[in-house]
Amino acid sequence: MRRGLVHVLAWSLATGAAVTLSWWGVHTVMAGTAYDPPRALPITVAEQTTQESKPLASSTARPSVSPPRSTASREPSPAPAPSKTPTKSPSPSPTVSGEVKSYDTEGGRAVFSLGKSSATLVSATPAAGWSMQVWKTETWIRVEFASGADRVSVFCTWHDSAPRVDVGTY
Repeated sequence: MRRGLVHVLAWSLATGAAVTLSWWGVHTVMAGTAYDPPRALPITVAEQTTQESKPLASSTARPSVSPPRSTASREPSPAPAPSKTPTKSPSPSPTVSGEVKSYDTEGGRAVFSLGKSSATLVSATPAAGWSMQVWKTETWIRVEFASGADRVSVFCTWHDSAPRVDVGTY
């Protein structure tokens, strides 16, 4: 009986030491490689036109690097409750008013805030290997993801009706 107890105690100590050593090794390696997950950059509007549309952003063009204004503006935040006055055009840090809906496609993800009579683009993030362009007018927003000859468009319109989103592949 005593001999069996000694074997169980020796096995427990050896197992505990092995688990501790393994955890310490993995923790040491992972501590040096841990990073924050990538975040989608907000879409900014330089100028908004009603007669012509032109691309406002592309994933192939890199934005100029400037020091962040505050860490709070770079952190994602939950969507606020819908307000009574919808926002018609986004600012560098868009105000979200309405129902926030995400549209995942093969080419990436587009997130819109859909109000009663207008919509705003909250964010657009291309998938790996895809590029992106955004067009905006007073009554529609188009996000196009491209990879080679493949194209995926997320098209949000709201002319004389509530916003409607269509996803098309061509």
